[in-house]
Amino acid sequence: MSLLSKDIDSAFEGAGSKAGLEIWCIENLRLVRVPKSSHGKFYAGNAYVVLNTILRKNGPPQHDVHYWLGNDTKEVDLAMASDKALELDASLGSCTVQYKELQGLETEKFLSYFKPCIIPLEGAYSSQEAHLNGDTYKVSLLTCKGDHVVHIKEVPFSRSSLNHDNVFILDTASKVFLFSGCNSTIQERAKGLEVVQYIKENKHGGKCEVATVEDGKFVGDSDVGEFWSLFGGFAPIPRDSPSSFQKQSDTPSVKLSWITIQGKLCQTGTDSLHKKMLETDKCYLLDCGAEVFVWMGRHSSISERKISISAAEGFLRDQNRSTGTHLTFLTEGLESSIFRSYFDDWPQKVEPKLYEEGRGKVAAIFKQQGYDVKELPEEDCEPFINCRGTLKVWRVNGDELSLLPVPEQTKLFSGDCYIVQFTYAGNDRDENLFFAWLGCSSVMEDRKATISHMNAIADSTKGDPVLAQVVGDNEPVQFFSIIQKLIIFKGGMSKGYKKFIAENGLTDETYGGNKTALFRVQGTSPHNMQAIQLDPLLQVSSSLNSSYGYILQTETFIFTWIGNLSSTQDHDILDRMLELIDPTWQPTSVREGSEPDIFWNALGGKAEYPREKEMKGYTEDPHLFVVNVSEDEFKVKEIYNFSQDDLTTEDVLVLDCHREIYVWIGCHSNIISKQQALTLGLFLEMDILVEGLSLETPIFIVTEGHEPPFFTHFFEWDSSKANMRGNSFERKLALLKGKPQNLEVSRRNSWKAYSRETTPDSSRSQSVISNGQGSSASPATRVSGSNSMSSSNHLFSRPAPIARKLFSGSSLHGSPEAEQRSPSQSASYIQVDGSGDCVNFLIYPYERLKVMSNDPVADINVTKREAYLSDEEFQGKFGMTKGAFYELPKWRQNKLKMSLNLF
Repeated sequence: MSLLSKDIDSAFEGAGSKAGLEIWCIENLRLVRVPKSSHGKFYAGNAYVVLNTILRKNGPPQHDVHYWLGNDTKEVDLAMASDKALELDASLGSCTVQYKELQGLETEKFLSYFKPCIIPLEGAYSSQEAHLNGDTYKVSLLTCKGDHVVHIKEVPFSRSSLNHDNVFILDTASKVFLFSGCNSTIQERAKGLEVVQYIKENKHGGKCEVATVEDGKFVGDSDVGEFWSLFGGFAPIPRDSPSSFQKQSDTPSVKLSWITIQGKLCQTGTDSLHKKMLETDKCYLLDCGAEVFVWMGRHSSISERKISISAAEGFLRDQNRSTGTHLTFLTEGLESSIFRSYFDDWPQKVEPKLYEEGRGKVAAIFKQQGYDVKELPEEDCEPFINCRGTLKVWRVNGDELSLLPVPEQTKLFSGDCYIVQFTYAGNDRDENLFFAWLGCSSVMEDRKATISHMNAIADSTKGDPVLAQVVGDNEPVQFFSIIQKLIIFKGGMSKGYKKFIAENGLTDETYGGNKTALFRVQGTSPHNMQAIQLDPLLQVSSSLNSSYGYILQTETFIFTWIGNLSSTQDHDILDRMLELIDPTWQPTSVREGSEPDIFWNALGGKAEYPREKEMKGYTEDPHLFVVNVSEDEFKVKEIYNFSQDDLTTEDVLVLDCHREIYVWIGCHSNIISKQQALTLGLFLEMDILVEGLSLETPIFIVTEGHEPPFFTHFFEWDSSKANMRGNSFERKLALLKGKPQNLEVSRRNSWKAYSRETTPDSSRSQSVISNGQGSSASPATRVSGSNSMSSSNHLFSRPAPIARKLFSGSSLHGSPEAEQRSPSQSASYIQVDGSGDCVNFLIYPYERLKVMSNDPVADINVTKREAYLSDEEFQGKFGMTKGAFYELPKWRQNKLKMSLNLF
């Protein structure tokens, strides 16, 4: 789509060139830029166009366009707003995502720009508006809904407007009241206090009193009496207060329709959708029930796009869809992960890095010609941790642990598993970081034992250490930075590894003697360098890369090979690593292109290998998700434009940084153990978070009050907020009244000191609970502050089924189901075809397989609960055979499982 510059409104000149918000209002049929001082003030009688621009660390800018329509907006302004949004998209190269926003029903992404809330104003916006002075202050009653972003709606000032489920704000001339329904969550009450603070500062100039009123308490408090007197006196609120919320279907049918140039919808597919159905010169409507997408091909015209927008809005009207149905407009190439998830075979998204790629290729050309080119340092290599600490490393051999002597701490084997403890100086105390390093060729038994042993050691340390699970070849920068000089050999020393090799008739690859071995040497400095032995392939020469240096060891000679794209620093690291592996070696140094025949013969012959600059893949900015697991539902919700304030103490949140995942546990969350946190991270990694995320992505478990610097650097961190005490409502109230409570007294064992019982009975808290897996941990783990050293009392003593699925990544094993334990009771087997592999599953009754079963089955793959049902019970619950079920798209399978409490 192309649009001449003369066709673009002059008000859009320079739009999107800087990061942040830009807002325009339609006033008298013309577009007027809204000054920053008025951002967040929306008038019910106007339509607005809002642009949010994010300048990412790498990759192109991200533009989101929203057009907001007030309840009293004129019809002509409504039509103009959608046209102007499309015009703005064209001016930015048709690379924006567009959202339609209705007053009171805004998307959470839109509300996240204007924290803590939007309170629409009556009337219409005027660019010549003068300051208005009213003789009387209008009393208003507002309802607040939401725990991370808040929807504000003014309701009639009447007792009948109150209910037990929501939080209400009564704004009077001299005092602002917060009324908390008895069924409202602590998080909702805390957000209500943020809105109270906003009203106090913006409507009262900071000069008014604030009072909190709790539903069900009427005696002994003057504020409570004053509140009810404004309603004419107290009267009970009916328990069966009507709710306007209508629950959406758990399994909505997804339909794809082509939008013709006449604006008609022609259905082209349902449920099983494929990307090839979308033609680049057409526009389509994807109806997902609660959300509707309009996909616009790159080669569609602007007139076709306008017709598509009108057709989509007409479709919602004709279908009598809820006004809460969100409408999103996507341009080809900018599809959201949610949109892509509805298609069976959407290819992995690859973003161009034009500047970085071009810079690397220019450097490569000069280096190939023999010039010494200095390159800018790689981004994101900062470990954000004090690397001057104490290191301990244990090798795991089944139930045995061996503490390695200092000279051996930096030498690991890919067939073994290790526990790494790093103790370093924090702000006011020593902090501990534990890694469970699982060699890429290690066996299942050793991986399980490593998790259990790590927890045992961590549980015996003071405070709340950070735990991490890392699979070989996927180490995070923190791991390399604390070990500093790391050598990874092939093979293993554990009994489990040796047994597996013998039973399967495999060649023992364990490094030693005069075997031929090829090491790739990498690193960023003498304090961060690694030598990794590569797989002994028939033609190892294909493992070479012009960007690195290598060490080749044979029975008779040692070679160092220097790639043409390597730097002088790489050469220095190569020499240092050579001395670390064996200081007696006398190598022959060869440069790429001048290798003797004996070099290639030792590698099995010359072969093709990468000769271009190796570039890091495109990495998106981090995403924060709040997780809620209850008996009835499993929800993962993204928090947009996140900040430290979104880390609410009642919640468990997942920070997805793509190269690693952090599971943050709030002190007042309902999660019982770090085992559950790890299990949760693995489950999200497999099925929920950004597509293409490796199952071997490192996972860190972080507890509130003990956040390491490599976690806090993703936020604008205020340590005083991290040290507060109480639930989120109590903390907000203390800040509002100028009496912040410090957490220093209880911070040492902050997470262990809190349990589910600390949450007030009068307030339910939405957060992660046991998910029916409490039976996998011993009762001792539920005792607050337990530090027992007994192996039977460790949180990881019996890894959860999902945790075991992580281990399927081992190159020595197929699917994790191949290692089923012997059942404690008689059960028959059933064979299903889930993800392409035929696997035997035991049969269990539905009541034991439910997520929140009173008698849960242990040692099953919890991502395939349905597979353990008998054919008859499966047919009765799902209304189809297992074969038909596994032919459905993954998203539809998950929806069906959620509706049956099997997800």
